[in-house]
Amino acid sequence: MSVIYNRVALIGLGLIASSMYWAMKRAGVAAEVSGYARSEQTRDTARRIGLCDQVCDSAIEAVKDADLVVLCVPVGAMGRIAEEISPHLKPGCTVSDVGSVKKSVIEAIEPHLPQGVHFVPAHPMAGTEHSGPESGFDTLFDNRWCLIVPNGADEGATQQLEAYWQALGANCERMEVGHHDQVCAVVSHIPHLIAYTMVGVADDLRRVSEREVIKFSAAGFRDFTRIAASDPTMWRDVFLTNKDATLEILGRFTEELFALQRSIRTGDGDQLFDYFTRTREIRRGIIEAGQDTEAPDFGRGVPQS
Repeated sequence: MSVIYNRVALIGLGLIASSMYWAMKRAGVAAEVSGYARSEQTRDTARRIGLCDQVCDSAIEAVKDADLVVLCVPVGAMGRIAEEISPHLKPGCTVSDVGSVKKSVIEAIEPHLPQGVHFVPAHPMAGTEHSGPESGFDTLFDNRWCLIVPNGADEGATQQLEAYWQALGANCERMEVGHHDQVCAVVSHIPHLIAYTMVGVADDLRRVSEREVIKFSAAGFRDFTRIAASDPTMWRDVFLTNKDATLEILGRFTEELFALQRSIRTGDGDQLFDYFTRTREIRRGIIEAGQDTEAPDFGRGVPQS
């Protein structure tokens, strides 16, 4: 694989950025990668595990001469970072992100970028419940989708970013801003909210002690609530910045839940059977699409072949 960007800057060094670095090294698509994290401890960890060719002590230093700058911070922090780095961006460079919300991210970032800098929002739909620089691995994006939201961006810059993500192992698809946020509310945001809620419900049921919940948690509860271990800062920002789509889908979910509740109360077994049969077929479709494979528990911070 040939180099796609000479210098890439990763702002934020958590799971996604770490995995991007190892995937870039595997594919050989970047001649040099710089990185920055706000936390000194995170920067020290990144240096210790060899994450990035250069770990910088400021975002300004990290983006110097970068051809691609990827914002890998919680969506609520992207506007502030964009404002900070804006005067120091290389003319003609591309700025992107990895946020799972797009409308609010575009509104936060775009006003700060100077003329001649290309902004191509993106969203790799991959992750685990782990966070931090040591949680990354180079196969995280393999056969996963990366949604590209050009929003009027330069076509050449958009195609170059698509080639970059494909080299990292992802499948790319372009999507309109509002549609992206609604789709992600369905397939990602609401499932996380439900998982957090289910753990909270278990905690509130004082008749079932914490020990019993842990002791008797079968695969269903354990697997269903696994994502409730995800980074709370990231998910707080996601729900606050994708409020409209989240509330719309949450309303639809509540309607479905009430319908099931009514079927159970009235003993409507046929309705329950039909509903479960239909949703099982949807689940089978997800499996056939290859999107249900869990990330392996690789050694943290070590590139995998």
